[in-house]
Amino acid sequence: MLKGPLCTVRHLLNTDLNTFIALVNDLPSRGDYFSSHFKSPEAMRKEFVQHGFVTDDSELFVVEDQYRHIVGVITHFKSRTPTSREIGYRLFDLELAGQGYTTEALRLVTDHLFRVHTWHRLEVLVAPRNVPSVRVAQKCGFSGEGVLREAFFINGRYQDVQVMSLLRPEWERLRG
Repeated sequence: MLKGPLCTVRHLLNTDLNTFIALVNDLPSRGDYFSSHFKSPEAMRKEFVQHGFVTDDSELFVVEDQYRHIVGVITHFKSRTPTSREIGYRLFDLELAGQGYTTEALRLVTDHLFRVHTWHRLEVLVAPRNVPSVRVAQKCGFSGEGVLREAFFINGRYQDVQVMSLLRPEWERLRG
């Protein structure tokens, strides 16, 4: 469990599963930057029973507020190179945007990954027009590297994706 002043980042518990499935599959909360594709509740339950959404290739955490309500999700997973991990995040309630939950969750997970693992590079892929998401990554020290043109197909159209990264030496300087 990773604790910050605003939120806690932790693994999903069996008692969270029904709430989590409903939040993940709430299509209106996905906005313009997340796919409208979703998994069936049965498939998600099966996946949770098999490995709790934690494997060698990926690890999923929920983000909860001080009242223990799940407000978001953050995950890290295998990237394109063996020295890298990609991080993805999503806030479930758009009314909570701008309150710092996602920034704190990304900072907690970033610190955890660099402290516990030997990865040299962390990446976040964001839609360039998703300015709040870009700002979250920037506040946590991630820098823009370039744009993958029309790399994602979301909501019926191809969208550009900005690659942002943070290298271990940069993280060390920020935390130093």
